[in-house]
Amino acid sequence: MVQESTQADKAVIAEGVDEEPVEANRRLFTGWRMQVVAGAAALYALFHMAALNGVSISAYTGITVPLLPQFPMETWNFRIFHIAGALALGFVVYNAMMFSDDAHKDDRSSLWGKLAYVLFIPALLAVGTSLWFAQIIASGTLPEMGGLTTWPAFAGTPIYAQEVWYFGVPLLIATGGGIVLGWFETAPRDEFRVSDILLGVCAFAVAAYLIAIYGTAARNAVGTPFVPIGVAFAATAGSAMILELTRRVAGLALVIITGVFLLYTFVAHLLPGILAVQSAYSWQRFFGHVYSDAGILGPTTAVSSTYIILFIIFAAFLQASKVGDYFVNFAFAAAGRARGGPAKVAIFASGLMGMINGTSAGNVVATGSLTIPLMKKVGYKPTTAGAVEAAASTGGQIMPPIMGAGAFIMAEITGIPYQDIAIAAIIPAILYFVSVYFMVDFEAAKLGMRGMRDDELPKLAKMVRQVYLFIPIIILIAALFMGYSVIRAGTLATMAAAVVSWLTPFPMTWRGIVKAFELAGIMSIQIIAVCACAGIIVGVISLTGVGARFSAVLLDLAGVSQLLALFFAMCIAILLGMGMPTTAAYAVAASVVAPGLVQLGIPTLTAHFFVFYFAVLSAITPPVALASYAAAGISGANPMQTSVASFKIGIAAFIVPFMFFYNSALLMEGTWFEVIRAGITATFGVFLLSGGVQGWFLGQRSAWFIRIGLVTAALLMIEGGLITDLIGIGVTAGAWMIQRFLHPDPNASIPVRGAD
Repeated sequence: MVQESTQADKAVIAEGVDEEPVEANRRLFTGWRMQVVAGAAALYALFHMAALNGVSISAYTGITVPLLPQFPMETWNFRIFHIAGALALGFVVYNAMMFSDDAHKDDRSSLWGKLAYVLFIPALLAVGTSLWFAQIIASGTLPEMGGLTTWPAFAGTPIYAQEVWYFGVPLLIATGGGIVLGWFETAPRDEFRVSDILLGVCAFAVAAYLIAIYGTAARNAVGTPFVPIGVAFAATAGSAMILELTRRVAGLALVIITGVFLLYTFVAHLLPGILAVQSAYSWQRFFGHVYSDAGILGPTTAVSSTYIILFIIFAAFLQASKVGDYFVNFAFAAAGRARGGPAKVAIFASGLMGMINGTSAGNVVATGSLTIPLMKKVGYKPTTAGAVEAAASTGGQIMPPIMGAGAFIMAEITGIPYQDIAIAAIIPAILYFVSVYFMVDFEAAKLGMRGMRDDELPKLAKMVRQVYLFIPIIILIAALFMGYSVIRAGTLATMAAAVVSWLTPFPMTWRGIVKAFELAGIMSIQIIAVCACAGIIVGVISLTGVGARFSAVLLDLAGVSQLLALFFAMCIAILLGMGMPTTAAYAVAASVVAPGLVQLGIPTLTAHFFVFYFAVLSAITPPVALASYAAAGISGANPMQTSVASFKIGIAAFIVPFMFFYNSALLMEGTWFEVIRAGITATFGVFLLSGGVQGWFLGQRSAWFIRIGLVTAALLMIEGGLITDLIGIGVTAGAWMIQRFLHPDPNASIPVRGAD
């Protein structure tokens, strides 16, 4: 949002750039409904903040939460509750279909609503049965084995029949019916739908059953044919709801990919070659496996239930205190005067906001609504304006320390300390943003663009006086590198955001703090659904072993050429990431691609950074480039042309990961001299790369052969070896001499004998 000041200078002031965009299928409640949903969302986020910091509710209140005798909660129980809460909240907030511009099309459909009311009967039966099971387990009447309560739900026993007919079948009927009815039932945008509330009840039934059963010895049977059949029923219903909510909040791309993996599980024994498995997997065994720490409750949900939701709360506090507006205004004041100023503002502002935001496309919508129109105003083509914003927002996902939550997932999967990952990401992030900056600058120089006038910009002196608004970010970084846990550092930064707001015109009162928790609860729904959905894919990979077989393919390719194996791994990582948010894209690609790279002898950190980069870059890689498409929607340009242009602007990021393999100093591995030299030469390399791609060198356009020389020199410099650096400097010197003294025509064509 852009506001012109009432002063004569008519300066551009950013307001609301960090506000969460309202999706076309999101409900906008009013009155008591709004208060109910807001309260539920705030409590959901507050629950996580309390649990992560070890706050014992029962110790403070004396209240024992039913089914949850230990609080803070056991890990699996915490993750189950985390997913169930997101499902219940998500179904209420996000409609199954987009809302129509014609208000009458969204009138309440009484028939579908009445059918949904009928389905409450099996749903409540499933809830009652799960609570009854929990009471039986808690009563102490069941035998124990090894200190754990047994759960005698074997075929032919009364409990088995009760799990099937009183819990499983009713739950599947209610869940399936609720999902299908959700596609047809309509209601005004500010009202609840019966089918959505029904699905919330089903989510509670799944959570209540799993929390109760996983507290017994039956938990040890997960992933085997002996898992209780009730677990399979609950996991089937839970997986179906996760897929439906993912469709509502993130589109069909991830749902389709997950569906392909699910189909593969049950037909793998029929397939030839490396895709084959020895025997078929039963429905009971697979779904008993997938809703465990090997799948949905595994690394992706571990991260979403801890680090991701914590930093979503942090982002919500920054939003409530208007710090995001300050970031953008500071970028305008600092960089707006340079040629092509709004594009350079987009680089800084979108990179910083994207680091916290967590999704490339979401950040494009948030900051692009301000920067893209201003880029067009100073002379950038709509395609270029959209591409710059897409590339900058995507770069935020690789910027430490937060890296759009990617660093936390990498730490969870690899076991490498988070601090080491954040440090390793510094040079690659600098190279990316330096490259994008030069791409933008050279484009502006070629087109003779100006910067924004002083009277169009916020006053830099005023922005400097408000530099204290960076304190929450500084505290976060300092706490992390002082050795505090990520949870403690994030909590301190969140508290600092509230305190700093008291120095601004937007102080956070108790009402503001509650509002921030409400925003966090709503903002977390999408990423939780996506991480849980990615967990299904991880479960398929862990059960079928397809990741190990893919590793064998990479090893075979490496026997021919390691570069070929890396290129193949890059293609798979990009393909798996297309249409998916960053966290899910990396989680899936890391499960499939990274193990094979490690088996090639590539260090674990290098392998995962390689995969992470290309999973992130899928957001600007044609043909399915979510960030580019979002930017095209704002700029009014052709989506495919915008994605090609953003690919061009971010091209350095497609080259640098290959250099990790040849020069680990780019990931801060080596002596200080090696790291500094690698950083300097690689920075010079991306400068040359930008000049070669844009055709601009020494303040003038370059001929085609000079551009080829610059790109060649860039690749040699980025590689980082002493010999390649010297050769690169020599090639650059040759290009400089030709450009400086011979002045070749940049429009000269390549003569081809007989072309006419």
